[in-house]
Amino acid sequence: MLRMGVDLGGTKIELVALNEDGKELFRKRIPTPREYEATLAAIESLVVETETTLGMTGTVGVGIPGVISPFSGLVKNANSTWINGHPLDVDLGNRLNREVRVANDANCFAVSEAVDGAAAGKGMVFGVIIGTGCGAGLAINGKVHGGSNGIGGEWGHNPLPWMTADEFNSTHCFCGNQDCIETFISGTGFVRDYKAAGGDAPSGIEIAQRMAQGEPLATAAFNRYIDRLARALAHVINVLDPDVIVLGGGVSNIDAIYPLLPDVLPKYVLGGECRTPVVQNMYGGSSGVRGAAWLW
Repeated sequence: MLRMGVDLGGTKIELVALNEDGKELFRKRIPTPREYEATLAAIESLVVETETTLGMTGTVGVGIPGVISPFSGLVKNANSTWINGHPLDVDLGNRLNREVRVANDANCFAVSEAVDGAAAGKGMVFGVIIGTGCGAGLAINGKVHGGSNGIGGEWGHNPLPWMTADEFNSTHCFCGNQDCIETFISGTGFVRDYKAAGGDAPSGIEIAQRMAQGEPLATAAFNRYIDRLARALAHVINVLDPDVIVLGGGVSNIDAIYPLLPDVLPKYVLGGECRTPVVQNMYGGSSGVRGAAWLW
């Protein structure tokens, strides 16, 4: 069985083809046209090229930076704005003469890590992508749990829990609300906090490196970051109690997170106990496209 996964991003479209055991057979990346019909044509050409090269036909799953509304059947919330308001799965299916499954890219990340990644074999997996923004997805028994509104996993747009006085009403989110988790624990939020305290760094990775070198300002910023991340994830644990939490995105590459976070989580988890594993992803930037293939 051939499974094709497509990662539709704002700047690139990537396709990967897997066999039934998850072995990669083909991969290609092309620039994303910033127009709807051209995007459809680009994905169609990638699928045709893949099947011609391999001499096989297969299923197609697509990960997008948004969701398909379960009510209208149209894409919404995508930062690749030219696909919003269109029935992407239907239009691609018509071009390819088969059903096409479409899911949020963070949900694809969670599925990838649940099927054969860092959380392989676990029943409930919460996958978090922390980069410029902050997204998350939920996989149950290796399948996407999108929810009845199609927004399962959008925990980054809830308020940061247990805010201190200086945190309250301190940030503004692109979604229109204040003090969203994303504005504190994204890489952008980490850098913002460090700069507000008098530092200057281009990324969370750089702040972590300065902490390792003993800089007090970076150490204080990182400690605040870990506490905020623990508060945010404690809410997830208190509601869902997942078997494992997998971190992805650029911030997930900060090694110091993994030994420190487990010591802080019990402070906020009900009952004062928490052994939920928080682990780094296995497939890195390939997790989303692999997860799209595993939608079948």
